[in-house]
Amino acid sequence: MKKFFISTSIPYANAQGHIGHALEFVQADVVARYHRAKGENVFFLTGTDEHGIKIAKAAADKGVNPQDFTDQISARFGELIRVLSISNDDFIRTTDQKRHWPAVKEVWQKLGANGDLYKKQYEGLYCSGCEAFITEKELADGRCAIHKKAPEKVAEENWFFKLSKYESQIKEKIEGGELRIVPEGRKNEVLSLINQGLQDVSFSRPKEKLQWGIPVPGDETSVIYVWADALVNYISALGYSGGEKFKKYWPADVHVVGKDILRFHGTIWPAMLLSLGIALPKTIFVHGYITVDGQKISKSLGNVIDPFELVQKYGADAVRYFLLREIPPTEDGDFSYEKFETRYNADLANNLGNQLKRVLDLAIKYGVSLEIPEKDAVLECWRERRLFDALENFEFSKALELLWRGIPVEEKGDEVRFVDSASVVGLSGLSSSIEANRPFDPMIDEAKRKQDTHNHLVELWRIAVALELFLPETAERIQRQIQERKSEILFPRIP
Repeated sequence: MKKFFISTSIPYANAQGHIGHALEFVQADVVARYHRAKGENVFFLTGTDEHGIKIAKAAADKGVNPQDFTDQISARFGELIRVLSISNDDFIRTTDQKRHWPAVKEVWQKLGANGDLYKKQYEGLYCSGCEAFITEKELADGRCAIHKKAPEKVAEENWFFKLSKYESQIKEKIEGGELRIVPEGRKNEVLSLINQGLQDVSFSRPKEKLQWGIPVPGDETSVIYVWADALVNYISALGYSGGEKFKKYWPADVHVVGKDILRFHGTIWPAMLLSLGIALPKTIFVHGYITVDGQKISKSLGNVIDPFELVQKYGADAVRYFLLREIPPTEDGDFSYEKFETRYNADLANNLGNQLKRVLDLAIKYGVSLEIPEKDAVLECWRERRLFDALENFEFSKALELLWRGIPVEEKGDEVRFVDSASVVGLSGLSSSIEANRPFDPMIDEAKRKQDTHNHLVELWRIAVALELFLPETAERIQRQIQERKSEILFPRIP
């Protein structure tokens, strides 16, 4: 059986999760579910990044120690994953001294043994928001381009990693497609960064400035830099270096990350892996940000959207649907309650919910039941009709559009035809078939009415099977209603 390893980035545990975290979890979940549906052996990893100065400060501000603070935040992320129906196989924490710390220390020692770590006095610009040293080229009007704050001038003795040593190899692997970065624009962004020249990067901070982290092996005056620690999560969760899971699942098939951390995943992480002599991830899929009513999410603006509140009010699958359908997969997208409720009513309540109730009411009335089609055959139907092509390219919105709009059996110019009720695919096709065949009309021959209703049930089942990849709870409810011939409202309309 073919393996497939997918990971999210691990959210930084200095604050509660927001809607942007939900987006990444849901995107990765759809990819994982899709590859399981293809019969692959999937390992889906997420977790939390729990070391660093920002976390120590956030804990101090709350009057608690960092471990208790991160325990609370990490548990909250775990709960968010649960309420969103995320199908992850593991959850790694960087404070895990039994699983994560040994791998980080082993990586450090191997980087050192390979001559890729050295200690020197350094003076530079440090962005506390990025938890990283940045260069003058990365500033915009003297501020961090991401966090819009002036960096701190720092002078200290640190351990450095020879990132510059691997510049040409990383470029070659990206240009050759061995390390695929999606979308193309983000690939060009990393190549541009490499072409400017990669500088060696600080891999430690003095213990006097950073105590909340993993000590540098053999140097009790230093603590491992948070990114050198966090990036290792992708292999520590697999039991690097001798674990059976590592042998089975590495390299990662897909890392799902936000655009703000691409440079770490597109340069530093590949360089570390090259130094260690292990394979690079195959694909880095990069998503954008979510804005709220056109503005960047900010605590000071008071526009942070709590995903728990959204789920409580509208349901997990409604939130999943909006994130997948309305937010462009690789670009920034906007959230507003008006957009959310418009999409909810139009697609979920009016279209999907009404079509299900309409067909089930007829099936109950006419005593029509369904011999359940084989799931593999149903999935093959969708594979033939381009739905899987969209998912291979991380085009979640397009995949749902195909599912909702329907894929016509015949197209002649501007004319779209759904030839018969047995072959239509998608909700629009189902609606067209119902209107064309009119199984609700008592003047139609009874045998035909029953056959058409049966065909419409088959189509609903097909749709429900495809929906398992996107809206798992809804898919299960539809299948249960069809099997039990029990008509219930899926999504109550929002007034």
